[in-house]
Amino acid sequence: MTILPNFIVFEGGDGSGRTTQLQLIAEYHTTKKLWITAEPTDSPLGCFIRELLHSELTVQPETLAMLFAADRHEHLYAPNGIIERCSRGETVICDRYILSSLVYQGLTCGESLPVSLNKNFPLPSLIVFFDIDPAQALARIGNRLVKDSYEQYAFQTQIRERYRRLLPHYAKKGCCITTVNAAETVEEVQKTVQKLLNHASI
Repeated sequence: MTILPNFIVFEGGDGSGRTTQLQLIAEYHTTKKLWITAEPTDSPLGCFIRELLHSELTVQPETLAMLFAADRHEHLYAPNGIIERCSRGETVICDRYILSSLVYQGLTCGESLPVSLNKNFPLPSLIVFFDIDPAQALARIGNRLVKDSYEQYAFQTQIRERYRRLLPHYAKKGCCITTVNAAETVEEVQKTVQKLLNHASI
């Protein structure tokens, strides 16, 4: 399995604070060769996935898993995508990647299809897992105007359990895994994340 240098992924359940931390990183590192991105992407395909998650439109869980994998393939291999940027020395930090599919779609359509769809994608050099009790996370996002179908306590509890179960497997594959206590304040989490990035020379 290929490990992409300079490729960092933030993972965690809904409301864990990943997006907030990415926004702070973008504000702080304005002169660095740094690309901050996310999945689903802002491509037409990624926007369609977001529409499915945030509306009453429904597709089969297997269809959604395939859409996520197609969006990821473009994210990686399209011109100026993740692989091209990493190969020219840029650092890429992505909000969600393979593990999100194995965790979320693994619960909705079973493990075998997400594993098959994602088995040939390269792995990040660092995975930062934002760990938080689902009740606290959902309380944080309770006032969101737009919610997706995954933001339910029982489901988020299963999400946390699956992350904790799968992360050690990726450590064995060569990814560096770091868990952040996402229950801390934004400022405390920011200090922890910045130390990780400093260690990674960002």
